[in-house]
Amino acid sequence: MAVELNLSHTAAMILQAIYAGYGYGFSVMEVTGLPSGTVYPALRRLEQTDLVRSQWERQSTADAELRPPRKNYKLTRSGKATLEASQKRYPLLVKLIPSPEVENA
Repeated sequence: MAVELNLSHTAAMILQAIYAGYGYGFSVMEVTGLPSGTVYPALRRLEQTDLVRSQWERQSTADAELRPPRKNYKLTRSGKATLEASQKRYPLLVKLIPSPEVENA
């Protein structure tokens, strides 16, 4: 069931980045080139609309790497359907941020 949302190109890029395996806010910023003031508010909106879910990593994992804990984002079922519709709307999206299936094809 594809979700017909009026999704911006920026939000579509963020969904594509998460789908491609860039699950942390900073990694989304790196792969998209978008600033934190764009990425983090967009992630909050995507979470509020149930397109992504987030979960904090374990403190022990962060401690082992000597850094603060990171919030990991994953697409929901609705997020995947929305991403598929966005890929049709923005055909260059997959080329900008290839997903795992595209890289292995």
